[in-house]
Amino acid sequence: MCGIVGYIGTAPAAPLLIEGLSRLEYRGYDSAGIAVLGSSGLRVTKKAGRVRDLDEALPKRLAGKIGVGHTRWATHGAATDANAHPHCDATGKVSVVHNGIVDNAASLRDRLTDDGVEFHSETDTEVIAHLIGRSAADTLEEAVLEALAAVQGTYGLAVLHADHPDRIVVARNGSPLIVGVGDKEMWVASDVAALVRYTRQVVYLDDGELATVTAGGFTTFTSDRQPTQKRPTTVDLSVEDYDEGEHRHFMRKEILDQADAAERILRGRLDERFGTAHLGGLNLDPRASRAIQRVKILGCGSAYYVGQLGAGLVEELARIPADAEPASEFRYRNPVIERDTLYVAVSQSGETIDTLLAVQEIKRKGGRVIGLINVVGSTIARECDGGIYLHAGPEVAVASTKALTNMAIGFALLALHLGRVRDLSVSDGKRIIAGLQRLPAQIDQIVAADEDLSTVAGVLAEAQSLFFVGRVRGYPVAREGAQKFKEISYRHAEAYQTSELKHGPLALISDQVPTVAIVPDDALCDRNVAALHEIAARKGPLVVVTHAGVDLGHVDATRIDVPQNEPEIDPILLTIPLQILAYHAAVKLGHDVDKPRNLAKSVTVE
Repeated sequence: MCGIVGYIGTAPAAPLLIEGLSRLEYRGYDSAGIAVLGSSGLRVTKKAGRVRDLDEALPKRLAGKIGVGHTRWATHGAATDANAHPHCDATGKVSVVHNGIVDNAASLRDRLTDDGVEFHSETDTEVIAHLIGRSAADTLEEAVLEALAAVQGTYGLAVLHADHPDRIVVARNGSPLIVGVGDKEMWVASDVAALVRYTRQVVYLDDGELATVTAGGFTTFTSDRQPTQKRPTTVDLSVEDYDEGEHRHFMRKEILDQADAAERILRGRLDERFGTAHLGGLNLDPRASRAIQRVKILGCGSAYYVGQLGAGLVEELARIPADAEPASEFRYRNPVIERDTLYVAVSQSGETIDTLLAVQEIKRKGGRVIGLINVVGSTIARECDGGIYLHAGPEVAVASTKALTNMAIGFALLALHLGRVRDLSVSDGKRIIAGLQRLPAQIDQIVAADEDLSTVAGVLAEAQSLFFVGRVRGYPVAREGAQKFKEISYRHAEAYQTSELKHGPLALISDQVPTVAIVPDDALCDRNVAALHEIAARKGPLVVVTHAGVDLGHVDATRIDVPQNEPEIDPILLTIPLQILAYHAAVKLGHDVDKPRNLAKSVTVE
């Protein structure tokens, strides 16, 4: 969620910190700040609002070649200047930026208050700054370790101290943190986007690990003071990957990139001879794959909805019982972890804390878990036993589009692989492969209808509430469509199984409540069309996402025809016009499409 950037080297720190924070804006935030350590001591500037507001508030002269910055997404306390990071201790010598949540902040705050400490914010983070500042340790590393020993919760942490002006000390537990390696300069960040302009050599910290970062290098060690040996790895990214280019919004750019992204995830993974998928990253030999008796998929938000789509693919193609569950609920019901169940964690960022905690619960109980992850080197990817990298490329907009599409394709590949070691025939395997190969061109065909979809979106944007409905294969599509529409247009949108409308929700249908219906050309087409007539009879406006061969009868509806693929793969294509509808609705309503209010791209707090 929040973003951290730190710099130490030979250049003025402030402009580099501001530039790094601007690269982290996509993660979601409501305030920003920086601390710079120079000859005049530690100087902190922070501001509620955007990074540009912070930039305008900076002193004209802000010298110093070491500093840390932060973009905050409010948890403890409102989005105010006082609650923005960095936070300092009572002496003003210690400055801390922090991602995560201190679970025992209230008791620590009470203890410090009883000792005479005066707090200047409502945040949990400020207690860490005071704990470090009150330490009698001789080194900054020891002071940080002493403070963290009292802290319960999650953190990605970067600390400056005026008495130790040659270093930044960082620590990680449950919130991502990386070190960037440069030439006589070093970086700290929560996301590679903040530093890819300056270096592609990075070190990923593990949970329970700390690092001392100086201009000349870094050392890493554990919370029990044992040194660790970390080597930098090269990230295959460039600064252009995080630029909008000629596009008005990142979301628009990412919608248009979906055909290329689909080609990337499929490249080298389709075995036409045997009608199967090459997925060596699963680390499952045929015997282990065949022994799987159940598949459980875990994700949050859109990843959960695409997990439902994936469960349907696994059941249809592999004939293995499969279901999806919100990762945020999974570990809290003390789940039974079965030896013959394959658990699948789905996350674009690979840092979603709820999904990470579910993975760790599975691993603790001896289960096997694989990941469908977009970010190489991310925490969930490293925690899993194997997986499928999505190769969607960096996704900056909060509302997921190309990563979501590649998740669905990843599930199709997984279902194909599992099906072919069981009872899926070679001919059916080749049929699915042919369908997957048609996807990129069909995606381009849908995107080419942008102008028509924009017109439809303009009408939907006027409604205060909408229904999205679909049945069986279409229901996860409807759920994702409603999610996308509500999160960037701020209109109330709710998804239902089409068959469930008459069991209650039909009471809400009126001429003021449009319904977006998913009606593929499949065995349930007649039942879906009958439901359209029920809606129309109650004067409900209809937008129908369907296939060209479907006869809607005489129902009055706006029709969106989508290219038809194999029945199992059709949901992937049916999802894409819903992304475009949501995008244009948000644009017409004047919203910040890439950074919707109250939301974050990488959700790293529970």
